[in-house]
Amino acid sequence: MPVQSLSLAQARRIALAAQGFADRPHEVPTMRTFQRTLERTGVLQVDSVNVLQRAHYMPLYSRMGPYDVGLLHRAAEKHPRRVVEYWAHVQAFMPVELWPSMRHRMDHYRERQFKWWKEVPTDLHDGLLAEIRDRGALTARDLDTGAPRTKEHWGWNWSQARIALDFLYMTGEVAIAGRNGQFEVRYDLPERVIPREVLEQPTPAKAQAQLELVRRAIRSHGVGTARDLADYYRMPVADTTAALRTLVESGEVEPVTVEGWRRPAYLHAQARLPRRITARALLSPFDPVVWERARAEALFDFSYRIEIYTPAHKRVHGYYVLPFLLGERIVARVDLKADRKASVLVVKGAYSEPAAPPETAEELVAELRRLAGWLGLTDIAVEPRGDLAAEVLRFAK
Repeated sequence: MPVQSLSLAQARRIALAAQGFADRPHEVPTMRTFQRTLERTGVLQVDSVNVLQRAHYMPLYSRMGPYDVGLLHRAAEKHPRRVVEYWAHVQAFMPVELWPSMRHRMDHYRERQFKWWKEVPTDLHDGLLAEIRDRGALTARDLDTGAPRTKEHWGWNWSQARIALDFLYMTGEVAIAGRNGQFEVRYDLPERVIPREVLEQPTPAKAQAQLELVRRAIRSHGVGTARDLADYYRMPVADTTAALRTLVESGEVEPVTVEGWRRPAYLHAQARLPRRITARALLSPFDPVVWERARAEALFDFSYRIEIYTPAHKRVHGYYVLPFLLGERIVARVDLKADRKASVLVVKGAYSEPAAPPETAEELVAELRRLAGWLGLTDIAVEPRGDLAAEVLRFAK
């Protein structure tokens, strides 16, 4: 059978539609809107950086527009629980029904306990589980009652209790029931977090679990290479390729070529190809559209790097830089900060991309105003950094 060939523009539209950017927005997003958006993204990466808004809230905003973040809290912490945190991409919210498919990953971490976690006494594991069983969902701070500490690691200085909790979480012996106001994880027993009908499902064979993860990855991509798809749930490329062969044989996935891509690509059989994408969105640095940098460059000719961990004097664009999606292209990037005390959204830098259309600054300001409103900020301040800053300031006045 001849292999279908896609232009780069077609691949972009397919990818953006798969991520929810072709959906008709609701005036007031509901739990149904949230569920639809989660089905598109598959996972929501969690990160503690709060200079603008925490990472897991932003992809929902980028696709749904201003929404009540309580939707995510309800989905993660209330019955019927729809999402749960686990190491799915990295730390991420994932659909709760993926728990059985992650058990092979949990077993993998359990087998390597003393390679990745410092050895801690088994009775400490047992003691922590007993405390959680008796007292309910607890943070590491609640449970850390003077267990021996080590200062060998430069960054963390975790107690043995915290290390043991991390291990129990990675192996599925505890689950995350939620987080407190300080963003600290609240640990609980899985049977008090995961719905019974999910927890009691049999553990699939490893190959079947990987097949399900790749099936979800290609649905969220629309089109992508094996390397793209492997990254989504952090799987080995070889295992991803094996799963793709099965999906091709079943007709769920079709091999394709994409203009300018050197590697073979795969197309979801039900992927949408809109005639045009009319998106206008700021993308978090942890948004699935841009978190795999090679894919972002292949799709959008957009070279992107998170500079949070780069010393200030070496940063090119800034600390917390968001790509600006307009239509089907990434046309600019902005370094943003929410000054909550002054109620100001600060544009610390604004930069246009090559071939950005003339309306870029005006559309960006419209989006900045919408974002500020969602964050509860009343004003926008623009600092004179970047080639787009002066024009952004002109429209922001």
